[in-house]
Amino acid sequence: MIKQNDWQKDRKYIAIVADLLIKPEVMKLKNITQHINSNRLDHSIMVSYKSYILGRKLHLDYKAMARAGLLHDLFYYDWRTTKFSEGSHAYVHPRIALENAKKITKISKKEADIIVKHMWGATIAPPLYMESALVSIVDDQCAIVEASVPYFKNKFKNLKLRLNIN
Repeated sequence: MIKQNDWQKDRKYIAIVADLLIKPEVMKLKNITQHINSNRLDHSIMVSYKSYILGRKLHLDYKAMARAGLLHDLFYYDWRTTKFSEGSHAYVHPRIALENAKKITKISKKEADIIVKHMWGATIAPPLYMESALVSIVDDQCAIVEASVPYFKNKFKNLKLRLNIN
């Protein structure tokens, strides 16, 4: 099981994303709430790192998965309150993230597809690469864990208090 800070000890992973992690545009994500119980930077790092691990195991382009995973949510608005005439947040934010990513680093075609298609399932355009599909799945898994684990821990804690269980 991958723990929250395992990525910090993985020198190969750090070498792939270090240039991105020092960018102010990426670090600003730390100040934005994501999935209720996390911030957007921590979420993006977990998507990136889990995608990197999966890509290595499957002998895929793990570098593209790591880099695009880190940049997949590179936007700064509050998706709960900001609305767009161009479409839903699921459609719009990957395109904004891609444009923001292009401003801070060179993006390959595969990385662009990973970023734009990471909402596959909520949007209809299918991924062009296996890496894109897998990062989309990892993103979903991370979002579910981030939103649900603290919720259920709190529910369990409240149940224990009501039952006077230590």
